[in-house]
Amino acid sequence: QVQLVESGGGLVQAGGSLRVSCAASGRTFSDYNMGWFRQAPGKEREFVARISRSGSVTDYADSVKGRFTISRDNAKNTVYLQMNSLKPEDTAVYYCTASSRSWTRKAADYEYWGQGTQVTVSS
Repeated sequence: QVQLVESGGGLVQAGGSLRVSCAASGRTFSDYNMGWFRQAPGKEREFVARISRSGSVTDYADSVKGRFTISRDNAKNTVYLQMNSLKPEDTAVYYCTASSRSWTRKAADYEYWGQGTQVTVSS
């Protein structure tokens, strides 16, 4: 089992920045590819970013590419999502997720999920 706890969400004005974090516990963190998804009210959960076990490979949804950066610190068992140039359409609950088996953008392929952290961007 892996436990994931997100933090760092909040309210920010459009154009601002926010960093959300996800602390993992329970298993060897570096065994897992990590991802961030988000879900806005009335919408399906969508892929945001993912990072490989070592942190050497990253991938982003087109909607956030160039504005968001995913990173990880395996010594601290933590994955981060730095969000810059935020837009009102980035408003959502952001979820951290882990996969030991797959390198994927599909939510169904991730085994473990955090409880989510709310990010609200005001216009």
